[in-house]
Amino acid sequence: MTKKSLLSTVLAAVFFSLTLSCNNSSDDPHSEYSDKIESVTLLKTTKSWDGTLYPAYPATQPEISVLKIAVPPNKALDWHKHPVINAAYVEKGEIQVERKEDGKTQWIRKGQVLPEMVNIVHRGKTGDKGVTLIVFYSGTPDIPLSEPVK
Repeated sequence: MTKKSLLSTVLAAVFFSLTLSCNNSSDDPHSEYSDKIESVTLLKTTKSWDGTLYPAYPATQPEISVLKIAVPPNKALDWHKHPVINAAYVEKGEIQVERKEDGKTQWIRKGQVLPEMVNIVHRGKTGDKGVTLIVFYSGTPDIPLSEPVK
């Protein structure tokens, strides 16, 4: 084999190896999903986290809203109340919810779901991690999702 053909073979091998090493696809048949359809109930309740039963729905047109809310580390939300039923899923981080009337608290962390209170003044406070919430509201077009309270 000549030096030129040896060099060409080595360069081709290096190029081929680099091409394969830059491939981000995987031949691994495993993924985060199983072969079966799965359904897990994360929350099913008739009351909020503090035990208060939910009120009946209004008899008007319903409206579903889903919000993604990010709260930085070591922040407290303003005191507020929700006039509609809602639940928060913690996508990442953690948050402590606090009821104003008596200071009762509860921490919710990544992967947990919190059934929020309706018409009860409360707030959330984050720790060093902050939090990202996916909040599902079940209301009507004419009712706000949240109302500030002093």
